[in-house]
Amino acid sequence: MIQRISSGGPWEDEIGYSRAVMAGDLAMVSGCTATVDGQVVHAGDPYEQTRTAFEIALWSLERLGLDRDAVVRTRMYITRAADSAEVGRAHASLFKDVRPAASMLVVAGLIDPRMLVEVEVEAYRGTA
Repeated sequence: MIQRISSGGPWEDEIGYSRAVMAGDLAMVSGCTATVDGQVVHAGDPYEQTRTAFEIALWSLERLGLDRDAVVRTRMYITRAADSAEVGRAHASLFKDVRPAASMLVVAGLIDPRMLVEVEVEAYRGTA
């Protein structure tokens, strides 16, 4: 069984994707940025942008009946290598006890130049 949820964001319809998809016991959250009500928030602050992006991803998981403890993988795409410590600190503030597999990659840019980070999350509903 596959379940799809939408956040109502403008790019979901324009590009044709779901905010999150549950396929069996695996939940996958599409890339999230610090965009709230169509506006990029915390411009210039990689820590707060990362926290906001992960909070959006965690909200998506909650809609699928999962919480942060179910997270098994995170990916962080950053536009400036110099932000890696702050992005990592934000990740640790949310996932230090969960300890998912994680990747952090430096990319050339994101859709809006004010976006410093985009995150993806995967979670598992099954038993350990």
